[in-house]
Amino acid sequence: MIRTLLAAALATALPLAAHAEDNNFGLAGLLSSKNKQELEPIQLSAGEPLTKAPWVLKSGVYYEFEIQGDGSQELGLVGPEFFRAIWIDEIVVEGLEIRPLGLDSIEFDEAGEMEIGFIALKPGQYYLKIPKTTGETQRLEITIE
Repeated sequence: MIRTLLAAALATALPLAAHAEDNNFGLAGLLSSKNKQELEPIQLSAGEPLTKAPWVLKSGVYYEFEIQGDGSQELGLVGPEFFRAIWIDEIVVEGLEIRPLGLDSIEFDEAGEMEIGFIALKPGQYYLKIPKTTGETQRLEITIE
């Protein structure tokens, strides 16, 4: 079992390492500023759309985005499939950097901001949404190519 896990990890890491070398990202590899892109912030506000448009991401690219909660209601985001298709570098809340091994959901009990930095890994169709909602504006469609 350990050999299988190690083989799977290497199979994922080797193409990413080759990608970084091909693009001359330097010693930081995929975490290099040359490989970094900013995404539109997600707005958590009662009854308001999360974003203006869906996200289309490229596998192997480092992305950063902010989640801004206005405190109008206790709101969260859930998207376990998306969070498992990315590698989270860090989550920053009020200057505190958190480096999680994984994530399932987040929640804002009051107004605030957080920033998430991650590398998109697994191509596919994903979403982030406000739990227990069905409206299209309460859901962010995400494609990783």
